[in-house]
Amino acid sequence: MFLSVFDMFKVGIGPSSSHTIGPMVAAARFLDHLCALPFAVSGLRASLHGSLAFTGVGHATDRAVILGLAGFRADDYDAEKAEAELTRIRAEKHVTPKGLKQLAFDPADDLIFDFGPALPGHANGLVFRGTDAQGDVITQVTYYSIGGGFVVTEEEQAKGKQADKGPSVPFPFANAVQMLDMAAESGLTIAQMKRANELTRMSKTDLDKGLARIWEVMNACIDRGLRQDGILPGGLKVRRRAKGIYESLMAERGMNLSAPHTINDWMSTYAMAVNEENAAGGQVVTAPTNGAAGVVPATIRYWLDHVPGASTTRLPDFLLTAAAIGGLIKANASISGAECGCQAEVGSAAAMAAAGLAAVLGGTPEQVENAAEIALEHHLGMTCDPIRGLVQVPCIERNGLGAIKAVSAASLALRGDGTHLVPLDAAIETMRQTGADMSEKYKETALGGLAVNVPNC
Repeated sequence: MFLSVFDMFKVGIGPSSSHTIGPMVAAARFLDHLCALPFAVSGLRASLHGSLAFTGVGHATDRAVILGLAGFRADDYDAEKAEAELTRIRAEKHVTPKGLKQLAFDPADDLIFDFGPALPGHANGLVFRGTDAQGDVITQVTYYSIGGGFVVTEEEQAKGKQADKGPSVPFPFANAVQMLDMAAESGLTIAQMKRANELTRMSKTDLDKGLARIWEVMNACIDRGLRQDGILPGGLKVRRRAKGIYESLMAERGMNLSAPHTINDWMSTYAMAVNEENAAGGQVVTAPTNGAAGVVPATIRYWLDHVPGASTTRLPDFLLTAAAIGGLIKANASISGAECGCQAEVGSAAAMAAAGLAAVLGGTPEQVENAAEIALEHHLGMTCDPIRGLVQVPCIERNGLGAIKAVSAASLALRGDGTHLVPLDAAIETMRQTGADMSEKYKETALGGLAVNVPNC
């Protein structure tokens, strides 16, 4: 299965890839379905199931569905236009997406949060329905938002649809063992193999432009977060902290007061800047998800700003290596908090960041694989228990600690020769098994852990 670097890193909006971007993508796919029908529908209905119901309001899933049905997309989202359209839809009770006639849709009545059992295919289920003039359902499609903005229909899931049906790739590694074997045989780095695979789908120019855009959006998100203060939306009254920490660090740097351990604060504030922007509904890059969007960019920013000899010319190698590791985790386990807990989100992000950093610091493929394994291993068992279903506590700080672990994992791996006891494949499989055994209340439902043990009102 081929997963592009642009599958793992997607430009979107906060606060959640699976609960915001995915539902918006599903809505767009349903509109395409309606356009292809030989008959017209008069109205729309939608229902949210499982984790999408339990934490949907905190994750802005309702807004994503409404705007998605109105034709908005996450990758070119205009916040001002979106707010105006939400107000109009709620007042006038209809949408008019491109290519379709006016469709009746009252969010108060036609968007249902179903708090019963989750749908059988995944913890994040959505059902879209088209109705006739009398309100009877005449077409219906079930979608699953499976993490990182990826969406499949119930039918596609049943058929075991692959993510890509394009031409074969020169390095079709499906696990870490195959990846290392192919690297040894070819003499190429993981980034070079990943680049060769990508070039079967796009030109070199498009690949390089796309990678540059990914970092441009990531870096801009950090910078915005470092400039903003105030209270995050959602009712928890969580105060933005990245700007204050950053200003303190800058002042200490000028006064030569910094202790060596404050480098961790730099990494944390970069990551927190991203995830505060994400919590506020800003533009972020899934890396591999929104809830874990701060780890990779924080690690890159640490490398560029604090490591002697770092150069933006190596950024493609970082992103391609990270995407290769993320693809292995997604294909063999999960990147969805609703499926495997936060080990699948921040744990995966830390593994990707550790691998990318080890690569640009000159690590061999074996050292890169070791770095990813160390980072993932030490996130195993981490639950997803967001207070009030908001991607704020513990999510924002957790990204900072994920970046710190990623850097430590890369450093440890580079101190060795790449040989180690626990293979990356074993850590990935352990994460999958742990997620399967994990209670549903610890998988993005806000029914356990911090979500019930900390007052949230």
